[in-house]
Amino acid sequence: MAGGGAPKADEPAPHPPKDQLPNVSYCITSPPPWPEAILLGFQHYLVMLGTTVIIPTALVPQMGGGNEEKAKVIQTLLFVAGLNTLLQTWFGTRLPVVIGGSYTFVAPTISIILSGRWNDPDPVSRFKKVMRATQGALIVASTIQIVLGFSGLWRNVTRFLSPLSAVPLVAMAGFGLYEFGFPGVAKCVEIGLPQLVILILFSQYLAHIIRPGKNIFDRFAVIFSVVIVWIYAHLLTVGGAYNGKPPKTQISCRTDRSGLISAAPWISVPYPFQWGAPSFDAGEAFAMMMAAFVALVESTGGFIAVSRYASATPLPPSILSRGVGWQGIAILLSGLFGTGNGSSVSIENAGLLALTRVGSRRVVQISAAFMLFFSVLGKFGAVFASIPAPIVAALYCLFFAYVGSAGMSFLQFCNLNSFRTKFILGFSIFLGLSVPQYFNEYTAINAFGPVHTTGRWFNDIINVPFSSEAFVAGIVAYFLDNTMHKKDGQIRKDRGKQWWDKFRSFKTDTRSEEFYSLPFNLNKYFPSV
Repeated sequence: MAGGGAPKADEPAPHPPKDQLPNVSYCITSPPPWPEAILLGFQHYLVMLGTTVIIPTALVPQMGGGNEEKAKVIQTLLFVAGLNTLLQTWFGTRLPVVIGGSYTFVAPTISIILSGRWNDPDPVSRFKKVMRATQGALIVASTIQIVLGFSGLWRNVTRFLSPLSAVPLVAMAGFGLYEFGFPGVAKCVEIGLPQLVILILFSQYLAHIIRPGKNIFDRFAVIFSVVIVWIYAHLLTVGGAYNGKPPKTQISCRTDRSGLISAAPWISVPYPFQWGAPSFDAGEAFAMMMAAFVALVESTGGFIAVSRYASATPLPPSILSRGVGWQGIAILLSGLFGTGNGSSVSIENAGLLALTRVGSRRVVQISAAFMLFFSVLGKFGAVFASIPAPIVAALYCLFFAYVGSAGMSFLQFCNLNSFRTKFILGFSIFLGLSVPQYFNEYTAINAFGPVHTTGRWFNDIINVPFSSEAFVAGIVAYFLDNTMHKKDGQIRKDRGKQWWDKFRSFKTDTRSEEFYSLPFNLNKYFPSV
């Protein structure tokens, strides 16, 4: 028969699909021994520091702040990330997910900076005014996730998600961040490239050569490689390798250029409204709301990737919706404390779960304790925050790739011999790369996006979503998958929908209760559906 008939008895069988990822050392509910858990938690803290430092480093000088303000914003961002991670792991999805800063909120924040309302001769006073305007926009923007999450609206949306439409969303949540990978490594290739090579050597090769089965090298590859390359970078710095080099090279390569250690206070506890009372502007709030919606779609991909690497069952829509509601509260806290940035799922920490094969909730809660500890003890936290950016970019190369491959892994539930599947997959992933490439390239050349009116907030409402790879790919795949002749029973199987049927409701699979039920018997008062 043309197209191939039934397989003969002696033909190799395909790999059986698994709704839980096998070969994970510790899943959500099984914590490793305490010494190992503390080290793994510290590793998660190190990894999330990258975004926590990069965003304020880019934004604070434009707002008018100096090193002192930058150190304080980093401390605040770290403190709020610790709080939000604990809230998400206790009451949200209960997945081992780190909630940190997000690049999605950078564009509307830059619009607030450039709005022309802040012509204050004193830069510190200008910084505080811009920060208060950002706080106001974030406080209003948080309502979109709080309402969509806690009302159950997002549950109704994600009920129509199938393994097929999840592939582009989750894959692009990782692969779509490619611009933060090797381009960051290349800013100081003599530091970034050794970091990348040593990380792969430790995690993928040494682990199988030296004491296989002990998992020391692959589980702690980040700590080993960062320490080795950081010392090497410091030796280059004190040896005078960068003396007389251009300022850009010095900022990227030197270990003493961040200005954080001298500017950070010994002890400082961030508190709400520390910059003053927030100010509100309707246009800026709408722009920030759109960023919050884009972050919501990206985080949905992040949550699905984390559930896979934590060896949990697929997320029931009601649990995903609950997590989104708590992420809205995370953005609200970001606005109240004044981090200058919103909150979303940390994609790099999702990748770290894959590298270590440890998806334990306790490990991530320990990392949140490290965030809170080092945010209060400013000087100690500043030491780790001064790791050169190319080292962080090298880590991203591996972690974003892992998250992307988590998305690809859902193809095991789909029929790849179906032309419908091929069209939806190929078209959504291609547009997910091509549309943001156009928007980002246009912005890089012209210093403004393709939509360019006198209202900056309106420009952001259009430009921000189309600059996000995960958003474009996810929305296109979701739309096509739910509108293209889906009533056919065979097409339902091609989409892989039957594999996720038993997870549509919280009660239909007993494992959902094991992984996602609330602590302190709260399920009695807040039942999941």
